[in-house]
Amino acid sequence: MAVIVQKYGGSSVANAERIRNVARRIQRAHAAGNQVAVVVSAMGDTTDELIALAASVSANPDPREMDLLLSTGEIVSCTLVAMALRDMGVGAVSMSGEQAGIRTDRLHGKASIVALDPARVRYELDQGRVVIVAGFQGVNEEMDVTTLGRGGSDTTAVALAAALGASLCEIYTDVEGIYTADPRIVPTARKLTELGYEEMLELASYGAKMHPRSIELAAWYKIPVLVAHSVKDAPGTLIHDIAGGDGVEITKKVRGVTYEKGVARITVRAVPDRPGIAASLFDPLAAAGVSVDTIVQNASAERLTDLSFTVDKVDLHRALDVVRPVAQQMGAKDVVSNDSLGTVSIVGTGMQNAPGYASTMFRSLADAKINIEMITTSQIRITCIVGEAQVPAAVRALHKAFELDAAS
Repeated sequence: MAVIVQKYGGSSVANAERIRNVARRIQRAHAAGNQVAVVVSAMGDTTDELIALAASVSANPDPREMDLLLSTGEIVSCTLVAMALRDMGVGAVSMSGEQAGIRTDRLHGKASIVALDPARVRYELDQGRVVIVAGFQGVNEEMDVTTLGRGGSDTTAVALAAALGASLCEIYTDVEGIYTADPRIVPTARKLTELGYEEMLELASYGAKMHPRSIELAAWYKIPVLVAHSVKDAPGTLIHDIAGGDGVEITKKVRGVTYEKGVARITVRAVPDRPGIAASLFDPLAAAGVSVDTIVQNASAERLTDLSFTVDKVDLHRALDVVRPVAQQMGAKDVVSNDSLGTVSIVGTGMQNAPGYASTMFRSLADAKINIEMITTSQIRITCIVGEAQVPAAVRALHKAFELDAAS
Protein backbone atom coordinates (compact mmCIF):
# COMPACT_ATOMS: atom_id res chain seq x y z
CA MET A 1 0.00 0.00 0.00
CA ALA A 2 1.55 3.26 -1.15
CA VAL A 3 1.90 6.28 1.14
CA ILE A 4 0.90 9.57 -0.47
CA VAL A 5 1.53 12.98 1.07
CA GLN A 6 -0.52 15.85 -0.31
CA LYS A 7 -0.28 19.54 0.59
CA TYR A 8 -2.96 22.15 -0.08
CA GLY A 9 -2.20 25.86 -0.02
CA GLY A 10 -4.31 28.60 1.51
CA SER A 11 -6.19 29.46 -1.68
CA SER A 12 -7.17 25.79 -2.08
CA VAL A 13 -8.96 25.80 1.31
CA ALA A 14 -10.11 29.44 1.26
CA ASN A 15 -13.82 28.67 1.81
CA ALA A 16 -16.25 25.82 2.46
CA GLU A 17 -16.72 24.99 -1.23
CA ARG A 18 -12.99 24.70 -1.82
CA ILE A 19 -12.54 22.64 1.33
CA ARG A 20 -15.14 20.18 0.05
CA ASN A 21 -13.33 20.09 -3.31
CA VAL A 22 -10.06 19.27 -1.52
CA ALA A 23 -11.84 16.57 0.49
CA ARG A 24 -13.14 14.99 -2.73
CA ARG A 25 -9.61 14.86 -4.18
CA ILE A 26 -8.31 13.28 -0.98
CA GLN A 27 -11.22 10.81 -1.02
CA ARG A 28 -10.25 9.67 -4.53
CA ALA A 29 -6.64 9.08 -3.51
CA HIS A 30 -7.76 7.13 -0.44
CA ALA A 31 -10.32 5.09 -2.40
CA ALA A 32 -7.54 4.03 -4.79
CA GLY A 33 -6.01 2.05 -1.91
CA ASN A 34 -3.39 4.54 -0.74
CA GLN A 35 -2.49 5.65 2.75
CA VAL A 36 -2.98 9.40 2.58
CA ALA A 37 -1.42 12.06 4.80
CA VAL A 38 -2.37 15.64 4.05
CA VAL A 39 -0.81 18.97 5.07
CA VAL A 40 -2.88 22.16 4.86
CA SER A 41 -2.15 25.87 5.07
CA ALA A 42 -4.36 28.48 6.71
CA MET A 43 -7.51 29.48 4.83
CA GLY A 44 -7.05 32.24 2.26
CA ASP A 45 -5.71 35.43 3.84
CA THR A 46 -6.06 34.20 7.42
CA THR A 47 -2.36 34.60 8.25
CA ASP A 48 -2.31 38.21 7.03
CA GLU A 49 -5.50 38.93 8.98
CA LEU A 50 -3.98 37.50 12.17
CA ILE A 51 -0.83 39.59 11.69
CA ALA A 52 -2.98 42.71 11.26
CA LEU A 53 -5.00 41.78 14.34
CA ALA A 54 -1.82 41.45 16.39
CA ALA A 55 -0.61 44.82 15.14
CA SER A 56 -3.90 46.40 16.26
CA VAL A 57 -3.27 45.46 19.88
CA SER A 58 0.53 45.63 20.08
CA ALA A 59 3.13 47.81 18.40
CA ASN A 60 5.76 45.12 18.90
CA PRO A 61 4.12 41.68 19.37
CA ASP A 62 6.17 39.13 21.28
CA PRO A 63 7.54 36.49 18.83
CA ARG A 64 6.43 33.59 21.02
CA GLU A 65 2.87 34.88 21.22
CA MET A 66 2.86 35.62 17.48
CA ASP A 67 3.78 32.04 16.67
CA LEU A 68 1.03 30.66 18.88
CA LEU A 69 -1.45 33.06 17.28
CA LEU A 70 -0.44 32.31 13.69
CA SER A 71 -0.48 28.55 14.25
CA THR A 72 -4.23 28.69 14.83
CA GLY A 73 -4.88 29.39 11.15
CA GLU A 74 -3.65 25.96 10.09
CA ILE A 75 -5.48 24.30 12.99
CA VAL A 76 -8.77 25.69 11.66
CA SER A 77 -8.04 24.40 8.14
CA CYS A 78 -7.05 20.87 9.12
CA THR A 79 -10.05 20.36 11.39
CA LEU A 80 -12.47 21.56 8.70
CA VAL A 81 -10.93 19.26 6.07
CA ALA A 82 -11.20 16.34 8.50
CA MET A 83 -14.87 17.19 9.12
CA ALA A 84 -15.58 17.34 5.38
CA LEU A 85 -13.96 13.92 4.86
CA ARG A 86 -15.95 12.36 7.70
CA ASP A 87 -19.17 13.64 6.09
CA MET A 88 -18.12 11.78 2.94
CA GLY A 89 -17.69 8.58 4.91
CA VAL A 90 -13.90 8.72 5.01
CA GLY A 91 -12.23 8.15 8.38
CA ALA A 92 -10.05 11.17 9.11
CA VAL A 93 -8.19 12.70 12.02
CA SER A 94 -6.66 16.17 12.30
CA MET A 95 -3.40 16.89 14.09
CA SER A 96 -1.43 19.93 15.14
CA GLY A 97 2.27 20.06 14.33
CA GLU A 98 3.04 18.92 17.86
CA GLN A 99 0.65 15.95 17.63
CA ALA A 100 2.25 14.97 14.33
CA GLY A 101 5.67 14.79 16.05
CA ILE A 102 7.28 17.87 14.49
CA ARG A 103 10.13 19.29 16.58
CA THR A 104 11.93 22.51 15.71
CA ASP A 105 14.70 24.77 16.91
CA ARG A 106 13.96 27.82 19.09
CA LEU A 107 13.82 30.49 16.36
CA HIS A 108 10.33 31.96 16.44
CA GLY A 109 8.89 33.01 13.08
CA LYS A 110 11.48 31.17 11.00
CA ALA A 111 12.05 27.91 12.84
CA SER A 112 13.68 24.87 11.21
CA ILE A 113 12.51 21.30 11.67
CA VAL A 114 15.14 19.36 13.63
CA ALA A 115 13.23 16.08 14.12
CA LEU A 116 10.00 14.45 13.05
CA ASP A 117 8.61 11.38 14.82
CA PRO A 118 5.77 10.07 12.62
CA ALA A 119 4.68 7.32 15.03
CA ARG A 120 1.21 8.70 15.69
CA VAL A 121 0.66 9.60 12.04
CA ARG A 122 1.74 6.13 10.97
CA TYR A 123 -0.56 4.51 13.54
CA GLU A 124 -3.60 6.40 12.25
CA LEU A 125 -2.70 5.57 8.64
CA ASP A 126 -2.44 1.89 9.57
CA GLN A 127 -5.98 2.11 11.00
CA GLY A 128 -7.19 3.17 7.55
CA ARG A 129 -7.71 6.83 8.41
CA VAL A 130 -6.60 9.90 6.48
CA VAL A 131 -4.36 12.13 8.59
CA ILE A 132 -4.68 15.90 8.18
CA VAL A 133 -1.68 17.77 9.61
CA ALA A 134 -1.56 21.50 10.31
CA GLY A 135 1.33 22.85 8.28
CA PHE A 136 3.76 25.68 9.04
CA GLN A 137 4.28 24.74 12.69
CA GLY A 138 5.95 22.57 15.30
CA VAL A 139 7.16 22.79 18.88
CA ASN A 140 10.60 23.44 20.33
CA GLU A 141 12.35 21.83 23.31
CA GLU A 142 10.37 24.04 25.71
CA MET A 143 7.14 22.82 24.04
CA ASP A 144 6.49 26.33 22.76
CA VAL A 145 4.76 26.50 19.40
CA THR A 146 6.98 27.75 16.58
CA THR A 147 6.25 28.59 12.95
CA LEU A 148 8.41 27.85 9.92
CA GLY A 149 8.09 31.13 8.01
CA ARG A 150 6.03 32.03 4.96
CA GLY A 151 5.38 28.94 2.83
CA GLY A 152 6.43 26.66 5.67
CA SER A 153 3.61 24.19 4.97
CA ASP A 154 5.61 23.06 1.91
CA THR A 155 8.45 22.12 4.26
CA THR A 156 6.04 20.33 6.60
CA ALA A 157 4.76 18.24 3.69
CA VAL A 158 8.19 17.25 2.35
CA ALA A 159 9.49 16.46 5.85
CA LEU A 160 6.44 14.27 6.49
CA ALA A 161 6.90 12.53 3.13
CA ALA A 162 10.51 11.77 4.01
CA ALA A 163 9.62 10.50 7.50
CA LEU A 164 6.87 8.23 6.15
CA GLY A 165 8.95 6.93 3.22
CA ALA A 166 6.50 8.30 0.65
CA SER A 167 7.52 7.96 -2.98
CA LEU A 168 6.00 11.32 -3.97
CA CYS A 169 4.95 14.59 -2.33
CA GLU A 170 2.11 16.36 -4.13
CA ILE A 171 1.85 20.13 -3.67
CA TYR A 172 -1.54 21.47 -4.77
CA THR A 173 -1.98 25.19 -5.24
CA ASP A 174 -3.79 27.81 -7.36
CA VAL A 175 -1.44 27.47 -10.35
CA GLU A 176 -0.82 24.51 -12.66
CA GLY A 177 2.88 24.19 -11.88
CA ILE A 178 6.14 26.11 -12.00
CA TYR A 179 6.39 28.62 -14.84
CA THR A 180 9.22 30.36 -16.64
CA ALA A 181 7.94 33.52 -14.90
CA ASP A 182 4.94 34.61 -12.86
CA PRO A 183 2.01 34.37 -15.33
CA ARG A 184 0.38 37.35 -13.62
CA ILE A 185 3.29 39.49 -14.80
CA VAL A 186 4.17 37.62 -18.03
CA PRO A 187 0.98 36.16 -19.57
CA THR A 188 3.07 34.25 -22.17
CA ALA A 189 5.10 32.39 -19.54
CA ARG A 190 5.45 28.65 -20.14
CA LYS A 191 4.74 25.91 -17.64
CA LEU A 192 7.79 23.71 -17.08
CA THR A 193 7.18 19.95 -17.11
CA GLU A 194 10.16 19.18 -14.89
CA LEU A 195 12.95 20.85 -12.93
CA GLY A 196 16.00 19.63 -11.07
CA TYR A 197 16.29 20.25 -7.35
CA GLU A 198 19.14 22.73 -7.78
CA GLU A 199 17.31 24.92 -10.27
CA MET A 200 14.12 24.82 -8.22
CA LEU A 201 16.00 25.76 -5.07
CA GLU A 202 17.36 28.89 -6.73
CA LEU A 203 13.91 29.76 -8.11
CA ALA A 204 12.31 29.21 -4.69
CA SER A 205 14.98 31.23 -2.89
CA TYR A 206 14.38 34.19 -5.19
CA GLY A 207 10.62 34.39 -5.38
CA ALA A 208 9.05 31.26 -6.91
CA LYS A 209 6.05 29.98 -4.96
CA MET A 210 7.72 27.29 -2.87
CA HIS A 211 9.50 27.32 0.46
CA PRO A 212 13.26 26.96 -0.17
CA ARG A 213 13.77 24.59 2.77
CA SER A 214 11.18 22.23 1.29
CA ILE A 215 13.35 21.86 -1.81
CA GLU A 216 16.48 21.37 0.30
CA LEU A 217 14.73 18.53 2.15
CA ALA A 218 13.40 17.02 -1.06
CA ALA A 219 16.87 17.03 -2.59
CA TRP A 220 18.49 15.54 0.53
CA TYR A 221 15.99 12.70 0.81
CA LYS A 222 15.43 12.36 -2.96
CA ILE A 223 11.68 12.93 -2.63
CA PRO A 224 10.10 13.83 -6.00
CA VAL A 225 7.71 16.78 -5.64
CA LEU A 226 4.77 17.37 -7.97
CA VAL A 227 3.38 20.92 -8.12
CA ALA A 228 -0.12 20.99 -9.62
CA HIS A 229 -3.47 22.78 -9.56
CA SER A 230 -5.86 21.85 -6.76
CA VAL A 231 -8.96 22.05 -8.98
CA LYS A 232 -7.89 21.45 -12.58
CA ASP A 233 -6.71 17.97 -13.54
CA ALA A 234 -3.84 19.37 -15.60
CA PRO A 235 -0.29 17.97 -15.66
CA GLY A 236 1.90 19.79 -13.16
CA THR A 237 5.65 20.28 -12.77
CA LEU A 238 7.75 17.44 -11.41
CA ILE A 239 10.74 18.49 -9.30
CA HIS A 240 13.16 15.62 -9.04
CA ASP A 241 16.74 14.44 -9.39
CA ILE A 242 17.75 15.18 -12.97
CA ALA A 243 21.11 13.54 -13.50
CA GLY A 244 22.99 12.32 -16.51
CA GLY A 245 20.95 12.89 -19.65
CA ASP A 246 21.53 11.98 -23.26
CA GLY A 247 24.75 13.96 -23.64
CA VAL A 248 23.12 16.68 -25.72
CA GLU A 249 24.10 20.22 -24.75
CA ILE A 250 21.13 22.32 -23.63
CA THR A 251 20.93 25.37 -25.89
CA LYS A 252 18.64 27.49 -23.73
CA LYS A 253 20.26 27.46 -20.33
CA VAL A 254 17.95 30.01 -18.70
CA ARG A 255 14.95 28.08 -17.34
CA GLY A 256 13.10 30.88 -15.62
CA VAL A 257 12.93 34.45 -14.41
CA THR A 258 11.87 35.01 -10.83
CA TYR A 259 11.53 37.97 -8.50
CA GLU A 260 11.02 39.16 -4.97
CA LYS A 261 9.53 42.33 -3.60
CA GLY A 262 9.88 43.62 -0.06
CA VAL A 263 13.69 43.79 -0.05
CA ALA A 264 15.54 46.34 2.10
CA ARG A 265 19.17 47.46 1.93
CA ILE A 266 21.29 48.68 4.82
CA THR A 267 24.54 50.53 4.17
CA VAL A 268 27.11 51.19 6.88
CA ARG A 269 29.16 54.09 5.55
CA ALA A 270 32.83 54.86 6.09
CA VAL A 271 33.61 51.73 8.09
CA PRO A 272 37.26 51.39 9.20
CA ASP A 273 38.81 48.79 6.89
CA ARG A 274 40.42 46.32 9.27
CA PRO A 275 40.16 42.58 10.02
CA GLY A 276 37.10 41.45 11.97
CA ILE A 277 34.79 44.32 11.02
CA ALA A 278 32.41 42.11 8.99
CA ALA A 279 32.24 39.50 11.75
CA SER A 280 31.51 42.11 14.41
CA LEU A 281 28.57 43.32 12.30
CA PHE A 282 27.06 40.06 11.05
CA ASP A 283 27.50 37.95 14.20
CA PRO A 284 24.96 39.99 16.20
CA LEU A 285 22.57 40.01 13.23
CA ALA A 286 22.69 36.22 13.14
CA ALA A 287 22.16 36.07 16.91
CA ALA A 288 19.07 38.26 16.46
CA GLY A 289 17.69 35.86 13.85
CA VAL A 290 18.07 38.29 10.92
CA SER A 291 18.92 36.59 7.63
CA VAL A 292 21.25 38.55 5.38
CA ASP A 293 21.28 38.00 1.63
CA THR A 294 23.39 40.06 -0.79
CA ILE A 295 26.55 41.63 0.70
CA VAL A 296 28.70 44.18 -1.13
CA GLN A 297 31.80 45.91 0.26
CA ASN A 298 33.26 48.81 -1.69
CA ALA A 299 36.95 49.14 -2.38
CA SER A 300 38.80 50.76 0.49
CA ALA A 301 39.68 54.45 0.22
CA GLU A 302 41.79 56.04 2.93
CA ARG A 303 41.28 52.81 4.91
CA LEU A 304 37.51 53.39 4.98
CA THR A 305 34.88 51.34 3.15
CA ASP A 306 31.11 51.18 2.71
CA LEU A 307 29.42 47.88 3.57
CA SER A 308 25.95 47.19 2.12
CA PHE A 309 23.69 44.18 2.56
CA THR A 310 20.04 43.24 1.99
CA VAL A 311 17.45 41.84 4.37
CA ASP A 312 13.77 41.07 4.16
CA LYS A 313 11.79 44.30 4.54
CA VAL A 314 9.92 42.88 7.55
CA ASP A 315 13.29 42.46 9.31
CA LEU A 316 14.55 45.98 8.57
CA HIS A 317 13.72 47.66 11.88
CA ARG A 318 15.06 44.74 13.89
CA ALA A 319 18.24 44.76 11.79
CA LEU A 320 18.72 48.52 12.22
CA ASP A 321 18.31 48.16 15.99
CA VAL A 322 21.24 45.72 15.89
CA VAL A 323 23.41 47.53 13.33
CA ARG A 324 23.30 51.11 14.62
CA PRO A 325 25.00 50.57 18.00
CA VAL A 326 27.56 48.23 16.40
CA ALA A 327 28.33 50.79 13.70
CA GLN A 328 28.80 53.48 16.34
CA GLN A 329 31.26 51.25 18.24
CA MET A 330 33.15 50.66 14.96
CA GLY A 331 33.50 54.36 14.37
CA ALA A 332 31.46 54.25 11.14
CA LYS A 333 30.19 57.54 9.74
CA ASP A 334 26.49 56.57 9.67
CA VAL A 335 23.90 53.93 8.71
CA VAL A 336 21.41 54.47 5.90
CA SER A 337 18.66 52.21 4.56
CA ASN A 338 16.28 51.78 1.63
CA ASP A 339 13.13 49.70 2.01
CA SER A 340 11.79 50.08 -1.56
CA LEU A 341 13.80 47.44 -3.39
CA GLY A 342 13.20 44.10 -5.06
CA THR A 343 15.16 41.41 -6.87
CA VAL A 344 14.94 39.93 -10.33
CA SER A 345 16.86 36.75 -11.20
CA ILE A 346 17.58 34.48 -14.13
CA VAL A 347 18.08 30.81 -13.25
CA GLY A 348 19.48 27.90 -15.24
CA THR A 349 22.06 25.17 -15.02
CA GLY A 350 25.27 25.85 -16.92
CA MET A 351 25.03 29.63 -17.22
CA GLN A 352 28.31 30.26 -15.45
CA ASN A 353 30.23 28.21 -18.00
CA ALA A 354 28.66 29.89 -21.02
CA PRO A 355 29.40 33.46 -22.14
CA GLY A 356 26.89 36.21 -22.69
CA TYR A 357 24.20 35.61 -20.08
CA ALA A 358 25.25 38.37 -17.69
CA SER A 359 25.77 40.88 -20.50
CA THR A 360 22.37 40.06 -22.03
CA MET A 361 20.73 40.50 -18.65
CA PHE A 362 22.40 43.83 -17.94
CA ARG A 363 21.77 45.16 -21.47
CA SER A 364 18.08 44.23 -21.44
CA LEU A 365 17.59 45.98 -18.10
CA ALA A 366 19.45 49.04 -19.35
CA ASP A 367 17.29 49.15 -22.49
CA ALA A 368 14.22 49.07 -20.23
CA LYS A 369 15.71 52.00 -18.27
CA ILE A 370 15.98 49.95 -15.10
CA ASN A 371 18.84 50.85 -12.80
CA ILE A 372 20.74 48.01 -11.11
CA GLU A 373 21.45 48.71 -7.43
CA MET A 374 23.41 45.53 -6.57
CA ILE A 375 24.34 42.22 -8.22
CA THR A 376 24.81 38.75 -6.79
CA THR A 377 25.47 35.41 -8.51
CA SER A 378 25.70 31.68 -7.97
CA GLN A 379 26.68 28.90 -10.37
CA ILE A 380 23.17 28.79 -11.80
CA ARG A 381 21.73 32.22 -10.98
CA ILE A 382 22.31 35.92 -11.60
CA THR A 383 20.33 38.32 -9.43
CA CYS A 384 19.98 42.09 -9.72
CA ILE A 385 18.57 44.29 -6.97
CA VAL A 386 16.40 47.01 -8.51
CA GLY A 387 13.74 49.47 -7.40
CA GLU A 388 10.64 47.62 -6.22
CA ALA A 389 8.35 49.56 -8.58
CA GLN A 390 10.48 48.43 -11.54
CA VAL A 391 10.35 44.70 -10.73
CA PRO A 392 7.44 43.79 -13.09
CA ALA A 393 9.04 45.61 -16.02
CA ALA A 394 12.36 43.92 -15.27
CA VAL A 395 10.75 40.46 -15.26
CA ARG A 396 9.07 41.11 -18.62
CA ALA A 397 12.26 42.49 -20.16
CA LEU A 398 14.34 39.48 -19.11
CA HIS A 399 11.69 36.93 -20.11
CA LYS A 400 11.66 38.43 -23.59
CA ALA A 401 15.45 38.82 -23.82
CA PHE A 402 16.03 35.13 -23.09
CA GLU A 403 13.21 33.98 -25.43
CA LEU A 404 11.21 32.20 -22.76
CA ASP A 405 7.77 33.07 -24.12
CA ALA A 406 5.37 30.23 -24.85
CA ALA A 407 5.38 31.08 -28.55
CA SER A 408 9.20 31.14 -28.85
